[in-house]
Amino acid sequence: MTLSGQRAVVTGATRGIGAAIARALDAHEVRTLLVARDPQSLAAMAAALHYALPLSADLAQAGATAHVASAAPRLLEGAIDILVNNAGVFDLAPIDATGDSLIEASLAVNVAAPFRLMRALVPAMRARGSGHIVTIGSVADRTAFPGNGAYAASKFGLRALHEVARVELRGTGVRTTLISPGPTDTPTWDPHDPDSNPALPPRAEMLRAEQVADAVVWALSQPSDVNIDELRLSHA
Repeated sequence: MTLSGQRAVVTGATRGIGAAIARALDAHEVRTLLVARDPQSLAAMAAALHYALPLSADLAQAGATAHVASAAPRLLEGAIDILVNNAGVFDLAPIDATGDSLIEASLAVNVAAPFRLMRALVPAMRARGSGHIVTIGSVADRTAFPGNGAYAASKFGLRALHEVARVELRGTGVRTTLISPGPTDTPTWDPHDPDSNPALPPRAEMLRAEQVADAVVWALSQPSDVNIDELRLSHA
């Protein structure tokens, strides 16, 4: 299945996995709306690609997701074929040391924002009989790790959202894929210095963002009657 000419929305598109996905889609001539908070990073990312446009939005805010959903078809000049819910909040803290701000941000960005974007974009996909929603999960959406209280709670919730969407959309022509990578070497880990913490995996044993992006492109490229329900990636 060719991806050339399709229209995509990628959240968290300026760093790590999101940036790698944006570059991979661009290589396949997908017209992509890059969504992230920092306008300067967005502008630089879009300028480095051929088929991308930037849109600054803080997805922790409910109004921002509505803005993205309404602006995307206008900016990309057509219906949205692909939604990649990638933006996420990640931090490490024991449950009794996790502040309200981290709890609220994790749920707002990792669960509520994908929920709102799907709620806004799925009706047009269903009416058209085609579309693909890719959700970037995590090994922490199924496995418990210490210090992952807020993150795991949000990622378990995100996996549940994917599962419900998969059941609701079966037979409509709209496909749903959950891609759950293990630890991936991205700037998300920078504050935690994993190479100096024996409780964390060293960067050399992490996946690369490009490997996750390759999995996304592979899932999107399957024939329209094939749905990749879930991919779980790990460093070999």
